[in-house]
Amino acid sequence: MATVGRAQLPIPGGGDAPVGPGALAALALAVDLHLFQHVTDKAERDAQYGDAPLHTAVTAENGSLWLKTSASTNTWATIWEPPEDWRPLPLASGYTAGQIDPEIRVVGRQVHMRGRIEKTDGTVIPINGVKIATVPADCIPKQISSFAGGASITGDPMTGVGRVEVFSPDQDSNALGGRGSVLWYSQDGTGVTWVDISGSYWLD
Repeated sequence: MATVGRAQLPIPGGGDAPVGPGALAALALAVDLHLFQHVTDKAERDAQYGDAPLHTAVTAENGSLWLKTSASTNTWATIWEPPEDWRPLPLASGYTAGQIDPEIRVVGRQVHMRGRIEKTDGTVIPINGVKIATVPADCIPKQISSFAGGASITGDPMTGVGRVEVFSPDQDSNALGGRGSVLWYSQDGTGVTWVDISGSYWLD
């Protein structure tokens, strides 16, 4: 049977026997590989298309679009997914939400945090490295990550900024906290009344 186009779709040739149903079935199967497949969500994608051929494209009802990147495993590249909702960031003992609730979410391979944290008893947050929160398991970076975090400039502090650090698994023996711990460091006076954790870091 002859083929046409970049996709090499099969069509009956002039000398082919009159096998209409079989020819149409072959064409349909060839075209199917190049169509967007439709699912409800990622779970249905994995259940129905885990063994699909390389390059299979699947789209979900929320607009997500994935492309199969392996011919032998259930491996996909995400072309687009809607960002997940913000969720609460678990705080360390003795700490509470400040003016803005501490929250976290994953977008692609990046983790984003926002919000303010203060001491439950109203005292200042120490400056010499202190655990203020713990990220969820799916937000733990492969290597230690840090970014600049804002802070109160009330009282002794002058610069109003410090370092927010998120520990990776290789920090499990650190006395300040194990994997996923969120640490605050500063050289600003004697301490701050609140810390702003708005920032992001990579998972890989």
